[in-house]
Amino acid sequence: MMPPQPASVPDYQQKIKQVFAEVGKVVVGQHYMLNRLLIGLFTGGHILLEGVPGLAKTLTISTLSKVLHLHFQRVQFTPDLLPSDLVGTMIYNQNQSEFEVKKGPIFANLVLADEVNRSPAKVQSALLEAMQEKQVTIGETTYPLDLPFLVLATQNPVEQEGTYPLPEAQVDRFMMKVYVDYLKKTDELEVMRRMANMSYVGEVSPVLTKEDIFGIRQQINQVQISETLEKYIIELVFATRKPAEYDLTEFQQYVQFGVSPRASIALHRAAKAVAFLDERDYVLPEDIKEVATDVLNHRILLNYEAEADGIRTQDLIEAILRKVPIS
Repeated sequence: MMPPQPASVPDYQQKIKQVFAEVGKVVVGQHYMLNRLLIGLFTGGHILLEGVPGLAKTLTISTLSKVLHLHFQRVQFTPDLLPSDLVGTMIYNQNQSEFEVKKGPIFANLVLADEVNRSPAKVQSALLEAMQEKQVTIGETTYPLDLPFLVLATQNPVEQEGTYPLPEAQVDRFMMKVYVDYLKKTDELEVMRRMANMSYVGEVSPVLTKEDIFGIRQQINQVQISETLEKYIIELVFATRKPAEYDLTEFQQYVQFGVSPRASIALHRAAKAVAFLDERDYVLPEDIKEVATDVLNHRILLNYEAEADGIRTQDLIEAILRKVPIS
């Protein structure tokens, strides 16, 4: 029996359009958020969503999981969550008179870490190993996670009580931090009408398989990016570290730390994914600029003086995109 042949690029593009259509049966608007989730899925990058309650962050992720032939688990992060609740633990089997491993919800392809900033450091440490190493340690044994593995996390920027700031090392592991905004009036009107109808059920059908996802990743790897644009990415990254060298002297006093090398890798991958989703096999400068804010915003660390003067990372990124030339 011949193995199934990989789909062609047009087939993949058609399936991606189907994903948007299927998710749209349940989630109104939020095209931008879904686009970023797919970029993460197709490049192997974890995504952090931040927005006020009620913007369909959790609904979008859970609906997307139904459109994919992937194992999905949701973990509600709470202050009393233990690392063993996430990764699993050793339990004693009386019948066999020995300990055996009971794997936790982290053993999935898609893991929704809901309100990720509500759990203490030990839980974050366990999640960090899974995100970076694609493995977890239970007792003295390390277990690899099934691929693809992706953490899609949400956090609420409003409530501070009972939350823990995420460690910088963990924040840096997220490929993008996406700020989810309110819906447009027309979209919110549609949401209201749907939800007012208590019998409404949005049924979705699976579209993408694991093989499709790996195939799309191979196609994205083949998207061409010129040396000029690669150097442009490096200049953007270095401008966050030493703004004064890029005619951004007014920001120098506010920057405590610029972005890490993971930012340049993430920008490179994300720009290729944007080009692929736009049905191109080459990267344009606009592709890099489109994802720059989401890739850089959570990696720039400003000092207290910036907070006092009302300077945001968004202000610095916008200034960098204006000032740094493509040479």
